[in-house]
Amino acid sequence: MNKIGSKIDEVRIDGSLEAFKRDMDYYEEIHLDAVEIPVHGLDAIKNGRLDKRRVHEIINILKDFDFEYSVHAANPLNLMDGNNFDMHLSVFRSSLEFCSEIGSKILVYHCGRFIPEETFHIKGDDKITEIEMKTMLERERHYLIELSAEFPEISICLENARPYLHHSPYCYGEIPERIKEEIEKMNRKNILMTLDIGHLNMASNFYGFDFIESVNKVRHIIGHVHAHDNFGGVVYHYEKQQTHQLPFGRGDSHMPVGWGSIPIRDIISILLPEYKGLFIMELRSRYFENIRESKDNLALVLHDFEYTRNIGLRINADKSL
Repeated sequence: MNKIGSKIDEVRIDGSLEAFKRDMDYYEEIHLDAVEIPVHGLDAIKNGRLDKRRVHEIINILKDFDFEYSVHAANPLNLMDGNNFDMHLSVFRSSLEFCSEIGSKILVYHCGRFIPEETFHIKGDDKITEIEMKTMLERERHYLIELSAEFPEISICLENARPYLHHSPYCYGEIPERIKEEIEKMNRKNILMTLDIGHLNMASNFYGFDFIESVNKVRHIIGHVHAHDNFGGVVYHYEKQQTHQLPFGRGDSHMPVGWGSIPIRDIISILLPEYKGLFIMELRSRYFENIRESKDNLALVLHDFEYTRNIGLRINADKSL
């Protein structure tokens, strides 16, 4: 059966190794199989460079656990950045070095943004030409190929993006088929896609495409999965308060699996049995006490699929006798 894990919330631990260890202890207590570590949440990268002393402290904590690990790069990391590109490239390389140090085979990277979320509030900074977009795509493609060749043992998994009212399309990654196009152009075995099912639910509602059909189109390039729930309502970038969004079914809720409207069973039926990767639950820190329930809900769906599949295989085997 596929392994189920949870992210370590970078805001929750905020650089504290004591908080990190406490959350890891809890994940072991509820019998998770995997953990996604935010390299930025542990202050392992400072000014673009890997802090070796800090990494050693982190490894000393990890040696007491038997999880499988994936790593999430810093959210603002963007190989389309035109103002401080050398720093972004250095952070990317340091993130891959961190993966190597802790034995992770997966690095999650948010697809490059033509217009970074950090600049949404700047008036007049949301104008970009087709030529500029093409140049940005080519630059990201070039350096992803270079980095993937430098670290062939690590899969760089491009995560699909959530849309925003007023500012979308700000990122090609809002549409999974566009990610597929880029991955096929790069043609590297270790450049794959992270399917974020919550982001996809919002994008399918916003752009009006079929959620399940979209998963089916990209299933062969999916190397990693983020599992969480929402109701698919898109918000403006400045809307952050969850208690204001939830009553209206809006926002990137990152709720426990089974709490929203995402057809998780339909997604699993498309992904399995071919998909062999992790299912990482990406819940907001406010749902920390519900991680166990989310895990149980997801495990039940995976178990039901395996049971149904095994029954089908036995029936087909009997018919062949």
